[in-house]
Amino acid sequence: MQQQPTIFVVVDPNDERHVALERALTIAKLRDPQPRLLVFVAVDGEAVDTRAVNDHLFRDESWFREQIRQPIADAGLQCDIQVCWSSDWQGAIIQESRRCNAEMIYLPVHAKTSRRFTFAESKWHVLKQARCPVVLIRPGAKDQRKVVLATVNYQAKTDRHRQLNRQITERARYIAACYGAELHLVNAYLDSMLYPDRGALAKLADKTGVPTDRIHVKRGYTNEVVSAVAKEIDADLVVMGTLNQYGETGSILRGNTAERVIGGLELDVMVCNGFTNTSGKEAMVAQPAEAEAAEAP
Repeated sequence: MQQQPTIFVVVDPNDERHVALERALTIAKLRDPQPRLLVFVAVDGEAVDTRAVNDHLFRDESWFREQIRQPIADAGLQCDIQVCWSSDWQGAIIQESRRCNAEMIYLPVHAKTSRRFTFAESKWHVLKQARCPVVLIRPGAKDQRKVVLATVNYQAKTDRHRQLNRQITERARYIAACYGAELHLVNAYLDSMLYPDRGALAKLADKTGVPTDRIHVKRGYTNEVVSAVAKEIDADLVVMGTLNQYGETGSILRGNTAERVIGGLELDVMVCNGFTNTSGKEAMVAQPAEAEAAEAP
């Protein structure tokens, strides 16, 4: 008997609107079989005022019933609720998402300190250590899924990069199919010698099922190209990926390309790393940074 899939949804009790839960309910209702939701209630101490003067941090039984259980019940779905008071916010998310074998994590993000979207270090740990795709839900972003844009690196030379390309394309196709959305692919390059010829594009279109007019191969830095194409096609979701990388001290490297891509977008982004399996489901993927880093000024 097939095990019921689980979507791990992070809910911050400080928020008035739970956009991650809203997005998760939408995709869950479209799935067959329908997944169960594990609602993980926890406060992101790096983005929220945790002092007692913040009245939003006091929630009673009616709040859980009205804000969490009732919307899920109205959608005809099942859920479990976990309440976490660990100060290690990111570690708790990673641990519990693995324990329940989550197929994806829906994570609300609202840390914005300037015109450019910025990430606290804790959220990078979630992205880099999660064994399943992480969907970053941006308050104010479109909740529809009519156009999905997947970022890929057709010039990939290593097996890991090629595998990541397959994961990105596979997941993007799955999400587009769930929503009945239009799927586009984007590839940025810096070296004009790496531009694929028409034969290569036709082969790619045949292999992915994406018509050539929806495959965007443009010269420039990845973050600039992805942002421009996303605006041009009015994308609702970007699927990107990043390879899990560690420094000499064992700390996780943030990855400049992934950071710039996410920072340049104002919509939901799905990220998966080298840990993620290839079973489909919603995930996002960023283009590998090594080649660009070598060429960047």
